[in-house]
Amino acid sequence: MATAIISVLSPAPVTDAESLADWLSGEPTLAGKVRLTGGAPAEGRLGVPLDTVSVLLGAGGPLTVLASCLRAWITQPRRSDVKLSVKHEHGPAVEIDAKRVSREDVEQILRQALEERPDQGG
Repeated sequence: MATAIISVLSPAPVTDAESLADWLSGEPTLAGKVRLTGGAPAEGRLGVPLDTVSVLLGAGGPLTVLASCLRAWITQPRRSDVKLSVKHEHGPAVEIDAKRVSREDVEQILRQALEERPDQGG
């Protein structure tokens, strides 16, 4: 199974990541497949801010459901300063900017980042 890794780039990344994780967890298809994560701790730090959302994607429709949920979440008026960096666990990241992306483009951008390709090994 593949994992979508979504980094929240905003003035309040931890709060926004928590909001996004709650939003995604409310979708029955994604329930139990969403968790908050963080990167490696900075030197001299014992913990990390949980500003990244990981979503386990299985076969079938989860990618379409994830795209729909992200589109709904990021296009809310209070999210105008949010950007999402989305990547497949083994692929390059794409960025979704709430100010610059149309609702119709979100799914296409996500598919570009998350669909497995033969050269990704898996």
